Amino acid sequence: MKRLRAALLALPLLLAACSGGGVGIESATATPTDAGSVGPPSADAPATWIYQLSGYEDDGLGALVAAPHDAAVIDLARDGGEGYFTAEEITALKDSGKTVYAYFTMGSIETYRPEHEAVAATDMVLNQWGDWPDEYFVEYWDPQWWDLVMRPRLDQAKAAGFDGVYLDVPNAYEEIDLALAPGETRESLAQKMVDLVIAVDAYAGDDLAVLPQNSPELREYPGYLDAIDGIGIEELFFLNADEPCAEEWCAENLANTRAIHDAGKLVLAVDYAADPANVAAACAHYAEEGFAGAVAGVDLDTVYEPCS
Repeated sequence: MKRLRAALLALPLLLAACSGGGVGIESATATPTDAGSVGPPSADAPATWIYQLSGYEDDGLGALVAAPHDAAVIDLARDGGEGYFTAEEITALKDSGKTVYAYFTMGSIETYRPEHEAVAATDMVLNQWGDWPDEYFVEYWDPQWWDLVMRPRLDQAKAAGFDGVYLDVPNAYEEIDLALAPGETRESLAQKMVDLVIAVDAYAGDDLAVLPQNSPELREYPGYLDAIDGIGIEELFFLNADEPCAEEWCAENLANTRAIHDAGKLVLAVDYAADPANVAAACAHYAEEGFAGAVAGVDLDTVYEPCS
């Protein structure tokens, strides 16, 4: 983030982490806040984006450089491990006219990540995520998580020259088995996730924009909207794959995403569809809402056409 106010709000959180008090500051009750409507993002915000987390052609970014999208979200590493993209590669992608965000998780650890061994040696690892057998939720409020994972990944993103970070799994607060986190509630875990986002913003400073993915309801917590530059949001209109999003939570997510957009934040929306009619419908929805939109395959392993 670029705003000094957000950094000042987060400074006590970082100090608490450094002193062993944890990333989050405990709040007995998180009360909603209204950041007010300051209008949509600026006219130079991206209209289309490409989301690719694996399957990079020749282990490089050449295909993405040639792609016509306005923004790109890619993994920190070409192999999901230690094969980090270099500053030269990220510069070439940016020189193609794209804003480039580094993807990584903030509420879970995958077994194939280079940090997994160190994290597994602690007591931070919690329940396995049923949908993803190689992924486990973690105690993301533990100072060790900041030291072992979050800060090194932010440093890597800065060193490579990414424009921002795209932070997945903030919904860990909803998925953690409470039996493995004594004394915690969904409310307290949500507050601690917000605290982590605020800490990321403070550490990112002027170097990196901050975009969490999903959990748009966190906007109701004090300080959250000030700490983010935008949000990535999946499955607003179609579930994987080609199934219209008609669940109650779909409408709730859309309402919260609209509120984030109205607060002047960028929205990178992605739906998973292949039927041409559904692709066209999703793109039309993005245009109507003023969101930067993408329609992709759920594997996110190839370059796809942008919305026209």
